[in-house]
Amino acid sequence: MKKVVLLFILVAIATSCVSQKSRSLFNGKDLNGWHSDIPEMDSVSGARDPFIVRDGMLVSLGTPGGHLITDDIYKNFRLEVEYRFAGEPGNCGVLVFASTPRSLYKMFPKSIEVQMMHENAGDFWCIVENIEVDNMVERRGPKSEWGITEGKKRRILNLTDGSEKPVGEWNSMTIECLENEVKVWVNGDLVNHGYNATASSGQIALQAEGSEVEFRKVVLTPIDQLSD
Repeated sequence: MKKVVLLFILVAIATSCVSQKSRSLFNGKDLNGWHSDIPEMDSVSGARDPFIVRDGMLVSLGTPGGHLITDDIYKNFRLEVEYRFAGEPGNCGVLVFASTPRSLYKMFPKSIEVQMMHENAGDFWCIVENIEVDNMVERRGPKSEWGITEGKKRRILNLTDGSEKPVGEWNSMTIECLENEVKVWVNGDLVNHGYNATASSGQIALQAEGSEVEFRKVVLTPIDQLSD
């Protein structure tokens, strides 16, 4: 009996330690810990900030275009996001290793984007940073056209079809970044694995890119190894 009690205590302690490591980047009340970068707000009087809190959720209204960026820099982490398109499906994304603002098209920060666009979730987009995957030519196009700036082939296709839930249902996306590797799961399916990234740390950003998206979970956990 004593052994059973001791085992229960040890499991409880271990569980507590894990939960203490994980922390939500969104407190459910306001956008403390984040800042917006919305180019239109520089010159258009009355332009709205597209990132709001509604009913305990972080919401990207989609327009005007821009990014919600963490104040802090992160490396070696697992990011768990739960999201859904609130109306018409469209485009959005999570950016990791984000740094210099407005580095591409005077809009996108230098980063690696993990795509959330409907039916394309898990694609990589190289934004003035680069990353490699297996079968690069098949998934990125002719090598002579690869690049990380305007006009180049920056998109790297994901590995699966049909991993997303129907529009209106909640999707889970897990992104693990360890040194210069990035692995992505959508609803439990491994959808991408990149390596030899040209960055290994940076801010995390969410996009406003045309479609309204609700986020009910944005949780970060430090890691020292990638999941299988």
